[in-house]
Amino acid sequence: MKVRIPQGAGGASGMAGMLKQAQKMQEEMAAKQEELETAEYEASAGGGMVVVRMNGKKELLSLQIEPELVDPEDIETLSDVIVAAVNEVIRKAEDTANAEMQKITGQMGLPGMGMPGMF
Repeated sequence: MKVRIPQGAGGASGMAGMLKQAQKMQEEMAAKQEELETAEYEASAGGGMVVVRMNGKKELLSLQIEPELVDPEDIETLSDVIVAAVNEVIRKAEDTANAEMQKITGQMGLPGMGMPGMF
């Protein structure tokens, strides 16, 4: 008894299509990664008293501190506000990168890629 696999349902042509789709996704992801690395993100804390800018490589580009926040008697508050601003800008960069990569993997329709609960 011979079993015939319909065209596109598997076999060599189905595998070639999957490989082509995977290659396209890999190229799109590489291009998006490059774009994300050059993007700049900004976040503030302490009601705007500290403003942090960072690029997608998570390199700190600038840190602005309003002079009235600087109190030699209260360095702890200054430190806390700086940490909060830096953590927020990192979160923004990571959330953006994850969302952009999800768009690529989700649109390709690959099992386990962009489909919640698959892994």
